[in-house]
Amino acid sequence: MKYTVLISLFFVAFSAMAQVNDSIYNKLEEVVLTGQITNQQSIDKSVFEVKVINQETIKNLAANSLNDVLTQHLNMNVLPGSDKGSMGIEQFGFDSEYVLILVDNVPVIGDQGFGNAIDISQINLDDIAQIEIVEGAMGVQYGANAVTGVINIITKKSSNYTWEISPFIQEETIGNEYAWFDEGKHIQGIKLGHNFSDKLYATLNYVRTDFKGFLNNNKGKNYFNSARENDGLRGYDWLPKAQHNAKALVNYKTANFKAFYRFEYYTDITEDYAEDVNFNYNPIFDEVNPTAQDVLFKNTRFYHHLNFTGTVKNTVDYNISASYQDQKKSREDYTYILNTKEEQDNVSLDFNTRKGFFSRGTFSNFLKNENIALQLGYEIKHDKGTAGDLSPQNKNEDIKKHTLNFYSGFMASEISLNKFTLRPGFRYMASSKFKPTYTASLSGSYFSDTGYQVRAIFGLASKLPSFEELYYYLVDSNHNVLKNEDLLPEKGKSVFLHIKKKYWLTDALSYTPKITLHYLDVADKIDQIVISNKPLTIQHQNIDLYKTWGAVLRNQLTYKNLSANLGIGFLAEARDLKSVAGFKDDFLYALQANANLNYKFPKWKTYATLAYKHNGAQYQYWYDTANDSYEKQKLEAFGWLDASIRKEFKNGLEISLGARNLLDVTNVNVINGQGSTHEGASTTRGLGYGRSYFLKLLYTIKFN
Repeated sequence: MKYTVLISLFFVAFSAMAQVNDSIYNKLEEVVLTGQITNQQSIDKSVFEVKVINQETIKNLAANSLNDVLTQHLNMNVLPGSDKGSMGIEQFGFDSEYVLILVDNVPVIGDQGFGNAIDISQINLDDIAQIEIVEGAMGVQYGANAVTGVINIITKKSSNYTWEISPFIQEETIGNEYAWFDEGKHIQGIKLGHNFSDKLYATLNYVRTDFKGFLNNNKGKNYFNSARENDGLRGYDWLPKAQHNAKALVNYKTANFKAFYRFEYYTDITEDYAEDVNFNYNPIFDEVNPTAQDVLFKNTRFYHHLNFTGTVKNTVDYNISASYQDQKKSREDYTYILNTKEEQDNVSLDFNTRKGFFSRGTFSNFLKNENIALQLGYEIKHDKGTAGDLSPQNKNEDIKKHTLNFYSGFMASEISLNKFTLRPGFRYMASSKFKPTYTASLSGSYFSDTGYQVRAIFGLASKLPSFEELYYYLVDSNHNVLKNEDLLPEKGKSVFLHIKKKYWLTDALSYTPKITLHYLDVADKIDQIVISNKPLTIQHQNIDLYKTWGAVLRNQLTYKNLSANLGIGFLAEARDLKSVAGFKDDFLYALQANANLNYKFPKWKTYATLAYKHNGAQYQYWYDTANDSYEKQKLEAFGWLDASIRKEFKNGLEISLGARNLLDVTNVNVINGQGSTHEGASTTRGLGYGRSYFLKLLYTIKFN
């Protein structure tokens, strides 16, 4: 009873929260790997401003996939695709094609190639040590598509125990829907880690996630209207999706050499049920035999990564990675007979495939000089795949394999001058399709004796045309989508300024404010252009200029076992559509704020977390096909609130319970400045499946 009262008072008393940030419970000095010249470096000495989400924070949130931890971050929005069960991200107003997602410095392959447009619901966190986020163009260090920044997921590669076995189970409601087998979200997993010796460590992981879909007002797979009318209630508001993720890692290390091999197999199946039913009425017997045209979407990915890190004759440090990845997306169309629950006329099609080889190597510490560090590096990408129409009737038309190869060499240095550090960088990139390009960056930091940390970063990065933009082709009775193999890479640049200082108000009380200013633009941005209205014909072209600027103020307060953070961000966006006569919009403004509160009860080994993010109204222009004009569109403001409690027991048991989306957000209104015959004056955008509750049980066996 006493425990319950204390927890209740905790949640009532503290309603101001901040962004998900570094856990206060990790007392060791934090080190980061992303963008560093050395293999790892203290976060306080890094020239780049790196945000770290550590393992403790991931555990406190009971986060299973990457979208669970990015929801609360400023400058970033998670964009759910309930129609296909995917999750994307938006950073500084740019979609997920502009941010690079890495695992141990290697980009993950996705629908559009290496590292960008990744479905973040596929990125499982069961073997993650920490997540590192760098904002701003990182073209020198990571090449193309790192326009708005990089998210680098660092996996766990060691253990303090000879054996570590951790099975877990997690049950979640989907809104107010839950049943042990047929509704809700059901997650099971197990991790096995073993130190064969002080040099050799290996792990095996497996996680199964069964998302049963969100009905909302719909009636499910087997529903049809007995009045023989299509009322739009068949199927799901959010589609059911089953995921399987298996991983293995072997890590070997000596004093001057480390090597690891990481393997991952991922697959998911998403069930899409048609709203309309064909009743097949038989007037002789006055009977119906309802059928529906349903689809199964399947995605399969294999991931291999081999890495070597070491020192040659105590002189040159090297870090070399080689990765082979294979992804296939397919769909199976079939006729579903509702009375007998049988399938017939099944037709399968692979509509998006990827086979890619990636290698990255860096070589540093040539000079043996404390004030000057030099790094040389290379990068190779071979990307082979298809991008075809989803419709099975077109499966023999224009689904061809294409290959894009890229070869890069880059150089970066750090020059330390007393309290100043300068970091210039340069990259040369050649490809099998595009002309050679050059990328440069210049960053600097200043650490004063009084504790001020100032970081300024200027960087360039190109965004390559995707396979769909280059090769996708569709012609049907309604509209034409034309490929454009003459597209050019987009050119992105950004400037960031970070200023922060830590104040010790008492021996136990500290306050750290940080302000970030940024400017980011992309020239030759690719967009869909209507080149004919009869029939409606669309083609991708390099026509836009897109730019954003903004400011973020973050504040962190720590006192003993309490950590509180409060942030507010301001973003301005503008576009210039050169293909539209006279179109040049003014800046459109958006406001975000977030807050987070973490408290540790040491006596009970209990951690409480409360996180809130306010997403202010957002504006954008959309093309109204009926009136052949661009109209301003408003996405109304909404808030996202999560809360959780995690309790550790002496016997290795951990219990986490909490709630996501406490404000019960499902759909948010999208208001068009002037309605159209197709859109109407307003629509809605699905952002969540309502208030959900979860319970996680994890049991860890550790012994030497």
